Amino acid sequence: MGKKNPILSQFKSACAICRKDMFIYYLKAPVLIYGLLFPFFLFLAFAIGRDISFESLLPTVLGLSIFFTSSSVGPIIAPWETRMRTLEKLISCPISLEFILLGDILAGFLYGMAVTLILLIFFIPFSVFVMENLFILILGIILSNFCFSCLGILLSSPATDNPSNIMMLSYLVKFPLIFISGVFLPINKLPPLGRLIAKFSPLTYTVDLLRYSSGKDHIYPAAFCLIVLFISIAVFLCIGIFLHRRNLPKRF
Repeated sequence: MGKKNPILSQFKSACAICRKDMFIYYLKAPVLIYGLLFPFFLFLAFAIGRDISFESLLPTVLGLSIFFTSSSVGPIIAPWETRMRTLEKLISCPISLEFILLGDILAGFLYGMAVTLILLIFFIPFSVFVMENLFILILGIILSNFCFSCLGILLSSPATDNPSNIMMLSYLVKFPLIFISGVFLPINKLPPLGRLIAKFSPLTYTVDLLRYSSGKDHIYPAAFCLIVLFISIAVFLCIGIFLHRRNLPKRF
């Protein structure tokens, strides 16, 4: 018999962790409230009473959906499993911390992709997308969901067994980003300091890609936005793994 591929074995374990997270956490109250209801009502508060065309609202709807849904699962997994003492059992299994986190990231990624797909199906009859940009749209959605799922794992790194503490930290970080990333207010209308800060937000490039794909005014070239999302994924992964590894002993 041939030797097992250790990386393939680890990846299968990560997929098993992803399935476990999907069954356990997708219907948790924080995920439903902050991943679905919160962005929905936030969008309504922005859109109602304003003379904005439906097509112009599309990048805002998708941007909020991708940002909040894909980053809503990861923050509650580590503190919840620390409280329930299931993290100790998971760590004792023959799987590295990196692949444990990958399983959590995949759960958030798939959650965000599912919600985004539902929205895309809803918007198809309105023909708001430029078909020539369809490949860029799909690639941008995939990278953005993965990027913000990695952000969710990074935000879950503090050693606490209280999910509410992590959710508070999560929205202390995420809430300001939606106001400086061109979601509600175009970046060119922000003050100089706001435009500078917006350049460091991956959400800026997600929204810009969505505007590009729907034929609306955009700021950055599509290739540059995709590169920035790749870099953001690498940064969030590296910092998240480092912080989780450093704080892991404090969880026991």
